[in-house]
Amino acid sequence: MNFRHTVVVAALLATGLSAQAQVVVVVNPKSALATMTADQVSGIFLGKTTTLPSGATAAPVDQAESAAVREQFYSKVTGKQSAQVKAAWSRLVFSGKGTPPKEVGNSADVKKFVAGNADAIGYIEKSALDGSVKAVLTVD
Repeated sequence: MNFRHTVVVAALLATGLSAQAQVVVVVNPKSALATMTADQVSGIFLGKTTTLPSGATAAPVDQAESAAVREQFYSKVTGKQSAQVKAAWSRLVFSGKGTPPKEVGNSADVKKFVAGNADAIGYIEKSALDGSVKAVLTVD
């Protein structure tokens, strides 16, 4: 195998590994929530409920549409693709029944938003997890 083939193989492996990265749902570290189910998280991100299990009004934050972690999150937690989620939110917004999650650029932006908002909930790659947020659900 020559150098060029090695680079291509490495790139393909890296792409495959990133597609399989774990996703964690995070809340503010001061939140009383310890864990959440995928159904609870799905309800918030699909606009079926506006409250956290604690009773507080949820402040969900989404990653950019172009973020690979967004597609993985929606696929594994809600069972829907991003396009289906976008269509569902369009219907809710049009009918006046909901406001979609705030959208930010990446995991660092999600952590910043969640760390600064007691009722925020978002998702990041597990590799980005640190003490600024608290994981309540890990999705493989």
